[in-house]
Amino acid sequence: MYSQEIVKIIEKHNYKRNRLISILEEIQAIYGYIPQVAINTVGEKIGCSLVDIYGVATFYKSLSLKPRGKHLVLSCLGTACHVHGAPLVVQELERQLGIKTSETTQDKEFTLETVNCLGACALGPIVVVDGHYFSSVNTTKVNRILRKTNEGLNNIEIKTDKRIFPVEVSCAQCNHSLMDQRHLIDGHPSIKITISFKNKHGWIALSSLYGSYNVSSEHEIPENIIVHFFCPHCHTELIGGLNCGECGASMVPMIIRGGGVVQICSRSGCKGHFLDLGTSIVE
Repeated sequence: MYSQEIVKIIEKHNYKRNRLISILEEIQAIYGYIPQVAINTVGEKIGCSLVDIYGVATFYKSLSLKPRGKHLVLSCLGTACHVHGAPLVVQELERQLGIKTSETTQDKEFTLETVNCLGACALGPIVVVDGHYFSSVNTTKVNRILRKTNEGLNNIEIKTDKRIFPVEVSCAQCNHSLMDQRHLIDGHPSIKITISFKNKHGWIALSSLYGSYNVSSEHEIPENIIVHFFCPHCHTELIGGLNCGECGASMVPMIIRGGGVVQICSRSGCKGHFLDLGTSIVE
């Protein structure tokens, strides 16, 4: 008998195969991982092969086939972070959590994993906890990070919170930079993209601070409408195969310099986003 929770999630996404990632994300949010029964159920209900589902579940770092703890701790071991002491940070995380990399604490509170690059090389070593970024981490900061995690990570102040950091992105099709050095938002170069909605065409500038939703645009954009995003260089529409887990609209993919993909929702007013830390190609 199918789990009613799993079936409800699939129904919410109208049994569509192109919403596979969103379905798996929601399943993981409930169970903490993607159990075998969920894979079988999803495959049968949306007509997708188990091979394809396993491929997606193992390709994206944010998904897991093994149970994870309440808090996911990711430590970057990319070249820039490595030379600035990232291996020592990992060792200290392992020591304080009492586990090795890719393990979960006995109380199911923490899972520790490493990634190759988080796309913020100038701010390394980087540690990410539940999607919140900590920059310039050293061994003395590990205890504070874990303590803040236990206290709650949801209070964010753009000007002072070091978990928010700038990213540089490029077009997922032509790989040309989308950064505008002249148009600053939150004190950093913005991400400038061509847009169209209804009968209007123009540009939008997005904050390059991951975690900030500040934008400016040539035209006022009404709430709750679908906006089409285009690369200002190759003029290709920026659209991927992922749908927003919040509202179901298409996501807008951009490549993060250094590796990774960030996707934002195409519906104005929706804060849905998806960040994959280990992917550099959008299909």
